[in-house]
Amino acid sequence: MSTSHSILVTGGAGFIGSHLVEYLLSLGHRVTVLDNFRNGKRENLEDVAANPACKIIHGDILDLHTCEKACEGVEYVFHLACMGVRHSLHNPHENHQVNATGTHHMLQASKRAGVGKFVYVSTSEVYGRASDFPIVEGTATWPLTVYGASKLAGEHYTRAFDECFGLKTTRIRTFNNYGPRSHFEGDAGEVIPRFILRALHGQPPVIFGDGSHTRDFLYVRDCVEMFWRIAQCDALNGQLVNLGYGTETRVDDLARAVLDAVGRTDLQPVFEAPRPADVPRLWVDVSRLRSALDFQPRVSLAEGVRLTLEYFKSYLQKHPGCLAEIPNFNWKA
Repeated sequence: MSTSHSILVTGGAGFIGSHLVEYLLSLGHRVTVLDNFRNGKRENLEDVAANPACKIIHGDILDLHTCEKACEGVEYVFHLACMGVRHSLHNPHENHQVNATGTHHMLQASKRAGVGKFVYVSTSEVYGRASDFPIVEGTATWPLTVYGASKLAGEHYTRAFDECFGLKTTRIRTFNNYGPRSHFEGDAGEVIPRFILRALHGQPPVIFGDGSHTRDFLYVRDCVEMFWRIAQCDALNGQLVNLGYGTETRVDDLARAVLDAVGRTDLQPVFEAPRPADVPRLWVDVSRLRSALDFQPRVSLAEGVRLTLEYFKSYLQKHPGCLAEIPNFNWKA
């Protein structure tokens, strides 16, 4: 029988965080969620809220005392709480505060509480406009946004706490995750759920730019399973790892794939002006994870789109007016 661990997930009511919470609980662990419910939703935790092994703290990582209380008795911390890339264009100061200072608070609290392992979830946005592909962990970082810069600052703080204070850490640079509960609304909205919801409403997907930019999409279940495997891997202590599918997909090809899955091939994508600081190409090399953990994604993009589509069909029955929450332009400063 596997050992039950006490685990803290910051941002646990968000898209990826809520899937991680569900997965860890399914393995028999005790999970505490720390979230201020600004981006995260209580609805994302409705299937686990009554689980006695799940504790939910409504709190903010900008409050050091809250971080310290949340870390008491915790063996593993997964730090996902952050403000996103589009938010950084209209509120760069707050974005920095949450992503950099908030991370520093969590590291301080983890050190003081004697946490066994701190896993920092970073982003491919730290690479900016990379010139060599696929992107390896040693690719130069050159973030284009305050979001990317603040997440990179969090990486440096994490490494410093590992080097200076002996806090065991691993840094994960995630690429483009998608799946049920993925954000579609406001400045947190992502491309796949937006394409799906517009198509389900008989509206064409909106592409910013000419559609030639690429992304590396990983289904959320594959992502969170790897989070836990990475956390347990001693060989990755103090290390940085990329996490994606390992395949790049053009956004215009993605739009057509979504239209085909929805059954609306009569619709054609609409092309709008490019968004500011939009990274033109993302394609990740996952050799380090393959070497350490024999990483092999299990859900193809086609299957992942199908599963995400089924989720949003059900979601629309409960929230028929959700299309109004999708602005045409979501990267305006």
